[in-house]
Amino acid sequence: MQQPYTIILAPNPSIMTGPGTNTIVLGDGVEGATVIDPAIDDVAYLDAILREGAERGAIRRILITHGHPDHIGGINALRKRLGTHLVHVFAFNRKGTPDIDEEVPDGTIFPAGDDTLRAIHTPGHRFDHLSFYLEKARVLFAGDLISGITTSVIAPPEGDMLDYLNSLKRLQELDIAEIVPGHGPTIRDPQAKVAEYIAHRRLREQQVMEALEDLPRGTKIPEIVKLVYTDVDPKLHSIAAWSVEAHLIKLEREGLAERVDNGWALVEPTA
Repeated sequence: MQQPYTIILAPNPSIMTGPGTNTIVLGDGVEGATVIDPAIDDVAYLDAILREGAERGAIRRILITHGHPDHIGGINALRKRLGTHLVHVFAFNRKGTPDIDEEVPDGTIFPAGDDTLRAIHTPGHRFDHLSFYLEKARVLFAGDLISGITTSVIAPPEGDMLDYLNSLKRLQELDIAEIVPGHGPTIRDPQAKVAEYIAHRRLREQQVMEALEDLPRGTKIPEIVKLVYTDVDPKLHSIAAWSVEAHLIKLEREGLAERVDNGWALVEPTA
C-alpha cells in the first residue's frame, strides 16, 4: 500500500536549514499529486520529486508554506520541467512570493488521494505562513512553524512573536499524530513538542524581562542577548538578536516594554 506522503530532502544544508528543506509529495489518482515547498533548483533533487509525483498520478499543484527562499527556490525549475500550464502554485499571499497563481485562504481544502489536505494560516515565523493538515492521517506539514532540529527563528518585521505563540496555541486544538517539519526529522510526539515550544518562548520572554530589570534603561539588543543567551554559542548571537527583538516588540504591544534612546526598557509603573 502506498504511503500517504513522501519526504524528499533538498540538498541545501546550512546553519539555518539544518540538513536541508523537507519537500513533501502526496496524493494519487485522478486528482493528481501535490508538492509542498520545492526548495531549490537542483537536477537530481527535482528528478526525485518528478519520479514520486509520477507514481502518484502526476503533479498538478504546488503548495508553499511561506515565502522564504529555502522553501520556494525550486518553483520555477519544477514548473518548467512539468510544463507551466499543467501545474498550479498556491500560497497564502503573493507578497514576496513570486510566481503564485492563487492565494489560499485559511481553511482551504485540497485533494490528497483518499484523504484531504487543509490549509491553516499559522503566521509568526513569517506573516504568510501556512501549515497543511492531512486530515484522516492526522499529519501536520508544519513548514517553519515547528522545527525538528531546534526552535524556529522569529525575525521582525516579517516574523511576529505574538502571532507565533497564537499559531502554536492553535495547533493544540488539532488532533495531530505526527508533525513533519520544514527541517529535521518527523516529530512523533507532536503535542509534547508544541507545549515545549510554548514553554521555551515563555521562558525566553521572562529572561528578557529580567534582563531589562538588571540593565540600564535604553540598553540595546546585543547587550540583552549576552545576558539572556548564555547557553548559546556567541557566534549565533546575531540570530538570537532577532528573537529578542521579536519578544521586545511583543512586550511593547502589551504595554510592558518601551523604546528608550534607541534601546529598550521596561515600562515604569505609574503612581
